[in-house]
Amino acid sequence: MELNERVAIITGSSSGVGASLAQQLAAQGSKVVINYSRSEAGARDTLAAVADVGGDGVIVQGDVSQQADCERIVQTAIDTFGRLDVLVNNAGTTTFVPHQELDQLTEDIWLRTLQVNLMGAFFMSRLAVPHMRAVGGGEIVMTSSIAGVTANGSSIAYCASKAGMNSLTRTLAKTLGKDSIRVNAVLPGLIDGEWAFSTWGGGDDDQYANLKRMFVDQTPLSHVVTPDDVADAITSIITGSDYVTGQLVTIDSGFTL
Repeated sequence: MELNERVAIITGSSSGVGASLAQQLAAQGSKVVINYSRSEAGARDTLAAVADVGGDGVIVQGDVSQQADCERIVQTAIDTFGRLDVLVNNAGTTTFVPHQELDQLTEDIWLRTLQVNLMGAFFMSRLAVPHMRAVGGGEIVMTSSIAGVTANGSSIAYCASKAGMNSLTRTLAKTLGKDSIRVNAVLPGLIDGEWAFSTWGGGDDDQYANLKRMFVDQTPLSHVVTPDDVADAITSIITGSDYVTGQLVTIDSGFTL
């Protein structure tokens, strides 16, 4: 897809992968809808970064686990820019629960994890489809995780939610292909950033450095991916071949090989 003058919604774009992607798409001429759940300051930083590359964007608050919020996010794109071409389901959540601690994985954690990571992606996709049909097609990309295809992740619920997202990607791709809507997913491993530092590194510089070193030592490409790396992959899927759909693209420097 040619991105100039196209409109893209990026959920969870107040930081990390979403923020980086908003800037990348704007630099190629897209108008971007920047969504945040809690961090308005982060969303404003993303909007400023979009403006820095000469782009046009709008901010909208919304929790994708709530259907009404999803409706508001999509309607903001239509009301502001008049169309919708790209949806990146990037918003996600997790609660760190060691896999062996089954009793700690409460119903509330399960529900919140599934509602945001899986149901939210479906709600947003369902709402986007009529507008994509109206312009002759579109692109949906899911930010999933290698946790969805391995037995490792921040919790069993998180792994299950991302496995569900992978299945959603493939079933939507098959369902929506006749409408020229492509659906693909990216599956990052550890992403070097604030979330990994605070969650996996415990906020400790030495502990996080050791974690990164372990990943580097176990990856053929000797690199821990960054938000920019993941955004690069998403951009390449959107702007690449019009005949790639239903694919789960792993971005982990070969960690899962």
